[in-house]
Amino acid sequence: MDSSDTSIDASAARCLGELLTGTEAKQVADRLADGDTLTVALKNIPAGRRAHVRSFVENTSTVSLIAVLRAIEGARAAPNAVSALWTMPGHVAQRGPLTSSVSHLVDGARQSVTCSTFNFQRSSALWATLRRAALRPELAVRVYVDAAAADHSPSRSTPTTAEVASHLHPATVLRTKEFNGAKVRNHAKFIAIDHRFLLVTSANFSWSAEHGNVEFGVLIDNRNLTEAIEREMLDAEDLLYEHVLDIRRASHYEQTARLGES
Repeated sequence: MDSSDTSIDASAARCLGELLTGTEAKQVADRLADGDTLTVALKNIPAGRRAHVRSFVENTSTVSLIAVLRAIEGARAAPNAVSALWTMPGHVAQRGPLTSSVSHLVDGARQSVTCSTFNFQRSSALWATLRRAALRPELAVRVYVDAAAADHSPSRSTPTTAEVASHLHPATVLRTKEFNGAKVRNHAKFIAIDHRFLLVTSANFSWSAEHGNVEFGVLIDNRNLTEAIEREMLDAEDLLYEHVLDIRRASHYEQTARLGES
């Protein structure tokens, strides 16, 4: 890019704003302002999106691009708000009940819900709450679960990953898979709402975690952080996770296959 390059047009700027988090926009702008090349500056963007981002800015002047990136950074900036949430037996916790806060957040979602957990049980309040969310057509619901925790010891209280996918249909459900010959365990426990609110918690999605255990969570209102975590999970999907077919779709495919064989 040099002084002869063109300014970024409105359509490209809009696409760039959809692709980048505020933090990413700031990091790229800072690099360019320090005199780094576009190739070096874009190393702050995960590889899965880097080429797409570059396609919108390849022939843009550095000054114009920095201005657009600063605008994205500012538009996505929001005051940080952090709250502590607890679960304790016997309603001992006095500073924000974790259980009711989680369901309230999911029910109040307007755009998206992204959840990650190790253990998922039907007794969890989120079992019903997430189903309500999944059935709302305006919401994009994405759930990450641990394959071994669900599929290696299923029970009446612990659904298999296929049963989770069936219960939450048409939400996207992903389970861990092998990586470099070893089973991946999903111990990341968080809920992201509307790409803005992030609940990081020690609690699994189970009745005991929501009522009987001492569990601690932090609710953060920070769009940049929330978006960055969702991006990180998306970028890791192909390597660490696989999509789960729900029981209804799996049964349909099995029947189709048998008909094809006959």
